[in-house]
Amino acid sequence: MMTRLRNYFLTGFVVAAPLAITAYLVWGFIGWVDSWVKPYIPARYNPDNYLPFAVPGFGLIVAVVLITLIGFLTANFIGRTIVFYGEYILDRMPFVRSVYKTLKNILETVLHERSDTFKKVGLVEYPRKGLWALVFIATEARGEVMERTATDEDPTIAVFLPTTPNPTSGYLLYVPKSQVIELSMTVEDGAKLIISAGLISPEYQQQKMELLADEAQKARRVARPGNSGDSLGK
Repeated sequence: MMTRLRNYFLTGFVVAAPLAITAYLVWGFIGWVDSWVKPYIPARYNPDNYLPFAVPGFGLIVAVVLITLIGFLTANFIGRTIVFYGEYILDRMPFVRSVYKTLKNILETVLHERSDTFKKVGLVEYPRKGLWALVFIATEARGEVMERTATDEDPTIAVFLPTTPNPTSGYLLYVPKSQVIELSMTVEDGAKLIISAGLISPEYQQQKMELLADEAQKARRVARPGNSGDSLGK
């Protein structure tokens, strides 16, 4: 009886804990954004001032609308002109200039639609040969790092080596491309593997079979018109 109750409790915990943690994180994020945005909303537009209860998420909605509006205005000539002069002013400030340019370069690289940054997972031998560490492949090396480390036969790539169980911290490594083994798993699966310290591993064989099935279906679609033509000719 006690064993059965313990199993019921563990099953319920496995179901309830992820839901509770997810709800807590989402609610905390909404509250954090609201605490930043709501103080700047005019009183007559803030529903918290005339409703008997607070409206969670209103600040988040306002922030999303404002960011979208800024992007729309920046896309035209007047907006680009304002951004140009704003960046010109920031470029005259010694400390602010370096912080702004660094953050802008990072966001442009990560959010660029055509960028392959952090879309691939790989393995490198770290911290010594025979030991393999999971890394997220960032991009090919540029500038002085590329000039001093890369060769025509073996370019250097930047990889991010996350720590377990917190994948947001880690090390930036520049590794020859030939020494990186690219994996077929997604970045999400790689993050799960790191956070769980290896306990949650993606189903490689299933993914492999699905890829093979997709390739077979594509080959069948390509070969179908030719086969039908041959049969008609005969």
